[in-house]
Amino acid sequence: MTTLDNTQTDRDGEPADESGARVYDFSAHHPSPLALPAGQGGAVEQDEALDGELMTPEQSAALDRRLAEQARAKATAAAVAVRRGGTAAVRWSREERTRVVAKAIGRNVLLYVPAGAYKVSKRVWESQTSSRYERMMRQAELAGDFARVAEWEARKEAERERRHRRHQALMHAPVQIARATAISLVTVTVLLLILGIILAVSTGEFAQVIGPIRAVIDAIAWLVWLASVLFVPVAVIVPAVGLGVLWNIGRTTEVPTWLASARQARDDAPPITPSIVVKALRDLGIKELRKAINDMDDAGAGMLSPIVIAGCGVELEVSLPSGVSTKEVMDKHLRLAENLNRHEHEVFITVPQAARTVRLWIADPGALDEPIGPSPLVLDDTMTADYYTGRAPWGQDLRGDLVAISLMQRHLLLTGLSNQGKTAALRSLALWLALDRTVEFRIADLKGIGDWHMFTGLATVMIAGPADEHVIAATHMVEDGVAEMERRLAAVDPEVHKNGVTRDLARSGEGFHPLILIVDEAQQAFMSPVVGDDKRPYGGKKATSRYFMAARKIHNQGRAVNVVLWQGTQNPTDENLPKLVREGAHIRGSLVLGTESESKMALGDKAVNAGAAPHKLRQGLDKGTLVITGDGVQLPTGQPSITVRTNFIDGEAATAIADRAKALRSPVTTSTGETEPERDFLADLTAVMGTETRVRTEVIRQRLRELHPGTYEGMSAGDLTSRLTAAGITPYKSDGVMSVRTAAVHEAVAQRDENEEE
Repeated sequence: MTTLDNTQTDRDGEPADESGARVYDFSAHHPSPLALPAGQGGAVEQDEALDGELMTPEQSAALDRRLAEQARAKATAAAVAVRRGGTAAVRWSREERTRVVAKAIGRNVLLYVPAGAYKVSKRVWESQTSSRYERMMRQAELAGDFARVAEWEARKEAERERRHRRHQALMHAPVQIARATAISLVTVTVLLLILGIILAVSTGEFAQVIGPIRAVIDAIAWLVWLASVLFVPVAVIVPAVGLGVLWNIGRTTEVPTWLASARQARDDAPPITPSIVVKALRDLGIKELRKAINDMDDAGAGMLSPIVIAGCGVELEVSLPSGVSTKEVMDKHLRLAENLNRHEHEVFITVPQAARTVRLWIADPGALDEPIGPSPLVLDDTMTADYYTGRAPWGQDLRGDLVAISLMQRHLLLTGLSNQGKTAALRSLALWLALDRTVEFRIADLKGIGDWHMFTGLATVMIAGPADEHVIAATHMVEDGVAEMERRLAAVDPEVHKNGVTRDLARSGEGFHPLILIVDEAQQAFMSPVVGDDKRPYGGKKATSRYFMAARKIHNQGRAVNVVLWQGTQNPTDENLPKLVREGAHIRGSLVLGTESESKMALGDKAVNAGAAPHKLRQGLDKGTLVITGDGVQLPTGQPSITVRTNFIDGEAATAIADRAKALRSPVTTSTGETEPERDFLADLTAVMGTETRVRTEVIRQRLRELHPGTYEGMSAGDLTSRLTAAGITPYKSDGVMSVRTAAVHEAVAQRDENEEE
């Protein structure tokens, strides 16, 4: 126990006893919740003793460490909070919306209003001085028109004389105003008194003599009250109106490029001319190119082809001089765009077939930020599709022309960053193809958020979900596609296939109808760690991977018998999109990607080296913009790729299109991908024969295919006869065609039921 008077303190401020041992004051570090504040009995007097406990050196050291750790924790938390705040501020400042808002504020507040004030002040200044006449005199003198100089000088002297007279009049104005005011007051007062006398005589009341004067005084008091009431609104409205007037006058001011909106930049941008293009090329920083341009007699104009309008921009070709490669120019993409007063995404550089030549497409400023409008599928509710001869409307190219893609027997691969429009682009193709009633869909949506829900009742298989069981079901779906492909390959007639009759047979329902397997978010399947009962992994890129091998088999032989695989995936790498799979697609498309290496994985080295650059698209701003390569798209001559701005079809419109497709088809039962029980052949046979006495075998085959294509598609006459015979039903010939009696089918069903009961 120590007192405040005789207690020493160590360097940390803790009390210490005479021996140097620290006394830990628990009441100071852990105050009681019942302690009273100063002034309420809680103050400690100078001579009042404090309770404490002597601490050992070990306890003192532990206390020091604990206090130091608490201080470090507080400092770290403060530093983290500051760093997070700074990071959020930097991220916010880099967002496109932030830049747009900042530019709008800068234009309307920091530019237009001051510019309007400057213009008004300039007009006032010129009206009160001779600056206007002096300016006109200088212009006439520079033009050598001395007669005009003399004329404006005479006008200046005349205006100076008039101004002098006005100033002299203003000097005498106060006396004249005071005299006029006094005379006016006396006159008005006399008139009011005369009016009051007349009223007093007519009414017989003497008080009416000052009645008119009292009425004027009351009117003045009411006006003062009205002014006091209107003062605040007028004080707010008048400056606001003044600022509005200044803003309206100032908005005609030329806006600097760094503050201009996209529309203003487009409207104010100078047209692309040969001199601008040559200067942009000369200033690329390529020594050989600059020297060659300076040495040319025509200053480089001979390198350029005619500049032609191409959609929302212009296009030209540049024949590079010897010693300059196309790669050097493509590597200077950003500098070339800035030299042309454009953003990087507004200038596209491709390499045509001609040697040492680059093709430039230069967009109008801001034109690529404008929407392209709805899809023809939405606008035309009578549109139909043809898998073999039709082309799916997909969007517009950079020229503004319609881009239509042929999907016949072509495997498809779309990739890109997340949430950039990949599913919508893939779905729009499927919606068009759904309008062809011969096409069957089997869909695995491994995102599982309902993007493909409108295909329920349209697709024979619909798997939706990101879990392992959904990946397994998707793999089984693709493997079933492989089994169907192999069945078709085994049943194909070489002569019929060689003569091209299979297409017509498929349309009539007799051949191999188009089977489209769609796997959205396919990276889930490639990256799946699940291993099956047969010890084979579902994911991976080895020969033991079930999904990988199924996709490879369909890529190798599926198109020959109308079995096609479409895949959508994110961020292509060798792990989530193996090389053999991505190179097996006939049509490859990519939305915005992060790096050039990812672009090469998505589209191939050849396309990227020739100018395809999905990694230069803008994330979030170029949603739905695809760079496409492959033989299903009509590419410009000499170009290995094309940039497509796809039409967006929202969920409501997609559902309406899917409903139109369902109206064209027979009812379809959509499976969820789970293993289905084996079909009851006799029950299906009874259903398709109905109440008819007999039915031809060809008609039975057709009806069975319509009832369940997955089971009865491709069933030959021999297959049907074998199954009828196995069930105890013997077909017979009637009028030259093979037929089956309905009674025989009912007898077979009854016999089977009787055997099962026994």
